Amino acid sequence: MSTNNGVRSAGTERVWAALDSFKIEVPSWGFANTGTRFGKFMQPAAASTIAQKFADAAEVNRLTGAVPTVALHVLWDLPKGLGSVDEIKGLEAKHGIKSGSINPNLFQEQEYKYGSICNPNPEVRAKALAHLIESVEIGKALGSKDVSMWVSDGSNYPGTQSMRRRVEWMEEILGKTHAALGDEQRMLVEYKPFEPAFYHTDIADWGMALELARRAGPKAKVLVDTGHHYQGTNIEQIVAWLLHLNALGGFHFNDRKYADDDLTLGSIDPYQVFRIFHEMLSAKKDETAGVAFMIDQSHNMKGKMEAMVQTVVAAQEMYAKAALVDQEMLAGLQDECRLVEAEECFRSAFWTDVRPLVREWRTARGLPADPLDSLRTGRYLESITREREAANAGAGSSYA
Repeated sequence: MSTNNGVRSAGTERVWAALDSFKIEVPSWGFANTGTRFGKFMQPAAASTIAQKFADAAEVNRLTGAVPTVALHVLWDLPKGLGSVDEIKGLEAKHGIKSGSINPNLFQEQEYKYGSICNPNPEVRAKALAHLIESVEIGKALGSKDVSMWVSDGSNYPGTQSMRRRVEWMEEILGKTHAALGDEQRMLVEYKPFEPAFYHTDIADWGMALELARRAGPKAKVLVDTGHHYQGTNIEQIVAWLLHLNALGGFHFNDRKYADDDLTLGSIDPYQVFRIFHEMLSAKKDETAGVAFMIDQSHNMKGKMEAMVQTVVAAQEMYAKAALVDQEMLAGLQDECRLVEAEECFRSAFWTDVRPLVREWRTARGLPADPLDSLRTGRYLESITREREAANAGAGSSYA
């Protein structure tokens, strides 16, 4: 990647600049014991407190240099609501990382059996709204930019709910939540075609999320979760459209083979991750300003720390590959419809082994050349396993 006289090539310069700017948020719940809908699987090193989650996130940041924030889940991480803010601020100061997106919980309470913001019962909708408003206030108190909205509402059988009335209730609640946002805050509206509902999901695709965001107000954007799509969906085309419309707020990155998510980023289709990053790097600066990269994975079989470091490293490598694309050359080939040459220009960047270049960048930045190996050979993992294994010895029955 370098010339014979030691001067870095243009491609290398692009990669180093991209890696310097690349930041990705990790989820607090990715360090905790989680499971499937059938049960929770315990790991001896899993985090069971918010203090442990911050410590784990800080270690991932120390190893990779790319994790300045940790996403927080209101009910799981701030059980006292605004009363938990001071504890979070103390952990930020101690570990040198900040609170990231604030994630309300609209799916856990018993009242949400028939929905939260789309529930036919106005009292339940009012409860959901109060939780959303508190989540906004928590974000203000912590200086967090994004309130990340995943609405699990839906129905299981045709004819059992009015889809049109539920849209109206949803618009009302989202509008009131948007009105409560601070000057620097945003509301990110996520979509998901199915699960947990079996018949219809109230925010099932990017078009629904986009229209809900538009109706809520200018501080609302769309959140794209890479696992939340039907098989074969052209996610990078969705990204291109949302960028063009200045409507893309951020990503939840993960991978999936059959449906939904939670597989390690790039483990199934790294070319898709590359294509998405290419859309980001080839877009105009004003289109990508503020777009947040976040991980949304929780592993049951892989070790929590290993999986998170592996994911961040994979994201850095795919981003580096995308940065290798010669955008000027590619645009010229596209305009001239030189199809094979354009595709080869694109594919050659993907097939380039960027790992030596990324290691070189890490060393120059004072980071471990191999973060995953550094985690395995260091003391942190051994230490937290010893400290936490007794607390993690019991069985668990819920997801998180």
